[in-house]
Amino acid sequence: MKKQLVSSGAKWEDMFGYSRAVKIGNLIEVSGTASVDGGKIIGLNDVYAQTKFIIKKIEKALKEAGATLNDVIRTRIYVTDIRHQNEVGKAHAEFFGEIKPATSMIEVKALVLPELLVEIEATAFL
Repeated sequence: MKKQLVSSGAKWEDMFGYSRAVKIGNLIEVSGTASVDGGKIIGLNDVYAQTKFIIKKIEKALKEAGATLNDVIRTRIYVTDIRHQNEVGKAHAEFFGEIKPATSMIEVKALVLPELLVEIEATAFL
């Protein structure tokens, strides 16, 4: 099967040796995605805004791989403070309320930058 790599152009992709998303056959895996655009953090101190930006960024990667959010079957949400679960959940539901993928929300000690409050991975199947 042919493997398609999707890049967002983020400096970390080459530094750490990964792709924004990888498609093999009907399966698409989207890497952990944070609220960073061109080195700038979007939604500083606002977990709801960060979550919305992340899902839009995931949507863009999926589109490049020939998928949409409707094809998402799993999300994994990492938060630095589980007390933000309702804000993160609200933003997630705005995009996935009808799609209802399997999901997990896990509290982690930290993300790659201290200003990042949430990171999301996604799996899609065509």
